[in-house]
Amino acid sequence: MATLPNMHDAEPIPEEARAEIDRLLQSGDLFRYTAPEDAPVTLLEREFAELLGSRYALAVSSCSAALFLSLKALDLPRDARVLIPGFTFAAVPSAVIHADCVPVLCEVGMNYRIDMADFEAKLDGVQAVLISHMRGHTSDMDAIMALCDARGLPVIEDAAHSLGTRWAGRNIGTIGRIGCFSFQSYKLVNAGEGGVLITDDPEIVARAVILSGAYEHTWKKHTQRGDNTGALEAAFARWQNKLPLYNLRMSNLSAAIIRPQLPHVARRVRDGLRNHDFVAARLAESPWIDVPAKLPPEQRAPDSLQFNLVGMDRTEMAAFADAAAAGGVKVQIFGLSTDNARAYWNWEFLPEMPDLPATRAMLECACDTRLPARLTLEDCALLADVLVQAAEDVMGPLRAYGT
Repeated sequence: MATLPNMHDAEPIPEEARAEIDRLLQSGDLFRYTAPEDAPVTLLEREFAELLGSRYALAVSSCSAALFLSLKALDLPRDARVLIPGFTFAAVPSAVIHADCVPVLCEVGMNYRIDMADFEAKLDGVQAVLISHMRGHTSDMDAIMALCDARGLPVIEDAAHSLGTRWAGRNIGTIGRIGCFSFQSYKLVNAGEGGVLITDDPEIVARAVILSGAYEHTWKKHTQRGDNTGALEAAFARWQNKLPLYNLRMSNLSAAIIRPQLPHVARRVRDGLRNHDFVAARLAESPWIDVPAKLPPEQRAPDSLQFNLVGMDRTEMAAFADAAAAGGVKVQIFGLSTDNARAYWNWEFLPEMPDLPATRAMLECACDTRLPARLTLEDCALLADVLVQAAEDVMGPLRAYGT
């Protein structure tokens, strides 16, 4: 009898990383600024910027750090109001608060995307917008950018779950002023911890570099080869000794783990999308499970699966999660899991707790489960069967027409 695969493990770190890690351990050269040039972190920044088609990249300790530095680099006033979606991870409003700003939450619909009417209604009075492409689901970036550009509002993209996703042919993370990515745990590229921000703006990256902990003149190791404009160096010189240092740097060991994974991104995106769409099609056979469709301009890069339970009450949804777990598939229901960090009402640190009935309704039926790109289609079929059967176990078998 076929059994479910190991759903816990991430994809193995490529063998190519081992030699570089061993070299670093032998040398003890783990700090990014001790190498005369071309430290692993520096090379990662260069390679990541090239991968995304961005001018500049700054590798840091986490995506949360990248979001925080992005907000600080925008030089927003204290208590600036920053609009974020109500469906995101607790680290996002936390980064806003760390940056001495105030999170303002807008509604998110049953398709996990920003409710554009509520978004537009809340734009007046904010000083910046931080868009979370939560779990890799892209909101209408054309409409968002048009509204924000008309008001002169800077947009930061939280692309923690969206490496490899494209919107109308453009890489997610390159549409707003700044894009932030994660290398934590089960992300498409995994180093356990780590993040990176990208931008085309020399002023922003210069501020972010110094804020991240480039003391004295170590910012000189961030200047670009072949950059003949001098804009970046001039920006660094302007901000030398003018900004506090937060020490959010990435170590060379993390970069050594990340760099060999970059050539695998395209394959992981392809396999992840194949697995997602295969499972989604199987789940569509159940009247109690709905996988929201993507928006037309989006080319997805999913590394997990989200779906809504339909026609179930809270007791039945809890029973569904138990039945799936008994079958070997762990499912979290965002709004029903105790103290879930993606349920906004659990962010009791917010200075303003909003009322978001549409977002709450979505979170109370939205499910999340692992769907690693390394799975085969046979593995995916077993996973889908468990989920469909779990729904049937709770809600009863389907009746044939006319019975």
